[in-house]
Amino acid sequence: MPNYSVDAIRNIALVGQSGSGKTTLIEALLHRAGVVGMPGDVVKGTTVCDYSPLEKTYGHSLSSSVVSFDHERLHLNLIDTPGMPDFIGQSIAALPAVETVAVVIDAVAGVEPVTRRMLEWAAARKLCRMIIINRIDAPGTHLEALVAALRDEFGAECLPLNLPAAGASKVVDCFFNPDGAADFSSVSEAHGRILDQVVEVDAALMELYLEQGQTLKPEQLHAPFEQALREGHLVPICFVSARSGAGVAELLDVFEHLMPNPLEGNPRPFLKGEGTAVQPFMAVPDADKHVVAHVFKVLADPFVGKLGVFRIHQGTVTKNSQLFVGDGRKPFKVGHLFKLQGNKQIEVDSGIPGDICAIAKIEELHFDAVLHDSHEEDYLHMTPLPFPVPVFGLAIDAGSRGDEQRLSGALHRLVEEDPCLHLEQDVEQNELVLRGLGELHLRVALEQMKERFKIDAQTRPPRVPYRETITQPAEGHYRHKKQSGGAGQFGEVYLRIAPLARGAGFRFVDAVKGATIPGQFIPAVEKGVRQALQMGVVAGNPLQDIEVTVYDGKYHTVDSKEVAFVTAGKKAFIEAARAANPVLLEPIIKLVLTVPNDDVGSITGDLTGRRGQVLGTRALSNGRLAIDAAVPLAEINDYAGKFKSMTAGRGAYTLEFSHYETAPAKRQSELAAQWKPKAEED
Repeated sequence: MPNYSVDAIRNIALVGQSGSGKTTLIEALLHRAGVVGMPGDVVKGTTVCDYSPLEKTYGHSLSSSVVSFDHERLHLNLIDTPGMPDFIGQSIAALPAVETVAVVIDAVAGVEPVTRRMLEWAAARKLCRMIIINRIDAPGTHLEALVAALRDEFGAECLPLNLPAAGASKVVDCFFNPDGAADFSSVSEAHGRILDQVVEVDAALMELYLEQGQTLKPEQLHAPFEQALREGHLVPICFVSARSGAGVAELLDVFEHLMPNPLEGNPRPFLKGEGTAVQPFMAVPDADKHVVAHVFKVLADPFVGKLGVFRIHQGTVTKNSQLFVGDGRKPFKVGHLFKLQGNKQIEVDSGIPGDICAIAKIEELHFDAVLHDSHEEDYLHMTPLPFPVPVFGLAIDAGSRGDEQRLSGALHRLVEEDPCLHLEQDVEQNELVLRGLGELHLRVALEQMKERFKIDAQTRPPRVPYRETITQPAEGHYRHKKQSGGAGQFGEVYLRIAPLARGAGFRFVDAVKGATIPGQFIPAVEKGVRQALQMGVVAGNPLQDIEVTVYDGKYHTVDSKEVAFVTAGKKAFIEAARAANPVLLEPIIKLVLTVPNDDVGSITGDLTGRRGQVLGTRALSNGRLAIDAAVPLAEINDYAGKFKSMTAGRGAYTLEFSHYETAPAKRQSELAAQWKPKAEED
């Protein structure tokens, strides 16, 4: 067993905008804990977490990385996550593995788009949140104004646990220490605010506090402090300079004494069962119960094999454990169990509840899998995470003849690792399309493929993922009758279709009375309708947001077969869809841009020229403005370079899929004219 207990574990994900100093801060923490002799340097490519050649080239984290170390009575599992918006999926994927999300903010840059998104996502998952303000000693900082901005934007629950002092060369504690000098505000004032906030969650303690004033002992405050964190009633702010080391020791103390352990954090949102039978499942951090673990990261290495990184939520995993992957019937033996230190794997004998471990060379492993050792935990899964929809795409061809199979295999490996990379086969266009969150996301994926799997690929722009829908109800009918000697084929279907709300998807309703279509053929009708949905009727794009109701038909006791009703359902739907005033839908992207005030005019003008709509603006610190906008995907494939040019590299933006809306009539006509539907055989 490990030499630490469950209550000594701290699981913390460091998240935040690229450039805020997360990786450098982890180096400072490792150095302070005596794990490394000298802190590594991101620029020199010597850090523990940014170990891949591409990360060293780009000077930024491109994937999440785990470090584990002991400090005094603690065992810390820290997850370093990427901060560039294109790689935000890696940050979201780490959320189920931790109790605490530490959002790192650059003291000069202040609140940036990724900061806001990660705080919102962490709150939605009921995770304890804290804010770490880094680079407090950098020129141009306005720390008091930054704290005020954080409280204005994220609520009065954001309160400093410590404050910078002596010109930001050190920090002073404000929780255990009721007095002291600071660079702004005062320690006694900050101490009083924290106590006021904490005691609000405990009525009995509040009464005692009103009697005793600020003489409550730390042990009296521990339980309500943890409760305030769990309920989001307190979001602590800590100050640090990862470069100078100011506040690093104090941050380790905060992790040890104030951040929740696996016994104290909110339980993870597991679900058990399928469909309407699904029920919440509570994983208990008890070493003697059945194993329940969740895979939050997969890495496919051509030499090491597949590495799965997982958080143990219940039970004990040992080198002799027999585990099932999800609903698999066949268990695998763990064999070798690892703790991670960046790219180093340190073999251990066992992992206890709350710990983060890894196993290698198990091909059945996949991202989001639940590992367990008993069939009592079959059909167990984590509540889905809010991943952005990947809409940027590249059509990919093998660079050399005969490499098609190797190319497909390498791409599937990359997709396994990144929940925001999708691979799709466009049969209509005979295209293999890789989709991601942006141009950089896709470029890095292809560079990884070349570096790790030695495969070159040729790329070209793919089709924009247009969709189609209908705008009014209609009816369709088709009789399929085929006789070619012997038993024939017969199936007749009557159906009606109606539009649904945008984003509702597809709904199939069986309203057949009197068995005019026997029940065993209804699934065949639905299968035919679903086939037709993929074919499109305007320009060959999938149809969505439609309700289909089958209400009548005919069958033959000898000639009716499944294939006949598949064809009849497909043709009846196509007839109805063509009569329902179908329209083309185009994907709309939500953009959140952070730009210098003097660039706002050129940015908004460019967005308007791209058929974009500015939805709102917010003033930020340091002479910057946040712009919320919606833009058609078809208009921003070249946006990264243009935006960088317009802001001279001083701006940043995030984007995510927003919704589909009706495309302009001119664009619909152009795409309809280009489409040549394939002839369908009866």
